[in-house]
Amino acid sequence: MLFDILLLSIGLGTLILGGDVLVRGSSRLALRFNISPLIVGLTIVAFSTSAPELLVSLNSALKEAPDFAMGNVVGSNISNLALVLGVACLFGYIPINKGTARRDWLTAMLSSSLLFVFAYDGELVEYEGAILFVLLLAYIGYLIRVTKKDQIKLEVDFNPYKDTKFEQVKDVLYVGLGGACLYFGSVWFIDGAEALATDIGVSQRIIGLTVLALGTSLPELFTSIIAARKGETDLALGNLFGSNIFNVLSILGITSIIHPLNVNETIINSDMIWMLGLTLGILPLMLFRRRLGTQSGIILLTFYALYMFMILK
Repeated sequence: MLFDILLLSIGLGTLILGGDVLVRGSSRLALRFNISPLIVGLTIVAFSTSAPELLVSLNSALKEAPDFAMGNVVGSNISNLALVLGVACLFGYIPINKGTARRDWLTAMLSSSLLFVFAYDGELVEYEGAILFVLLLAYIGYLIRVTKKDQIKLEVDFNPYKDTKFEQVKDVLYVGLGGACLYFGSVWFIDGAEALATDIGVSQRIIGLTVLALGTSLPELFTSIIAARKGETDLALGNLFGSNIFNVLSILGITSIIHPLNVNETIINSDMIWMLGLTLGILPLMLFRRRLGTQSGIILLTFYALYMFMILK
């Protein structure tokens, strides 16, 4: 069992490293071809930061472990809006940009509802995955159009006047290293999760909703805590909604196109209802408050604790 936990941890660490390295390398390569920071931020960075969840879900589907794939996405969405946002609220106030929040909330709610409708028959098939992915492309196109005047600050720096052959090769190697880390990290992560589920005698659904979901939500949690401590919380809510949108439309869309997913009845009738209820429950907090603070954080964390109790009891 200790070895399984170690394998799980190594896999998670490799996934996080792979995602970070892939973002750096691919972003700098894109900027080198004069692609605007806006496009890079809304496409390349968004897809790269979702890559760990994508590889985990895809490998789960290919290993015939669909509860890992669906549990990872549904659990991550619940963790993002209850755990991550709740913790961020305790560290600092989260201002509400009503225009952005309503747009992103509406898209997150609609995408989650559509996932529920598609999965209700117990299966997510190729054409449903294609619809999800096409909706993602439409959403990205809409974001590019409505935010074209906004400035997006990327975490990577690129100075074309200091661009050397070494820097070019390094960025290509970063992309290759990132891809390799994502692949092997996802394999180790899934293998460790499967063995752990067998060791402690729990279902793949429980492991997917807890261990996998929490593991793949760690980057968002750390990022939100650091941003809150620095007082840079203005994008926190929109980023978390964006992550949930990508989880559904990108990860489950691509995964089900490549390999149809059988959906556990309990995930449909319980976990997805929690996901939809939480997303819906955040709406009044946004509408009637100018910012989310300690009280909102306590409410969200209480919701998350209750959910954990319900699935682990």
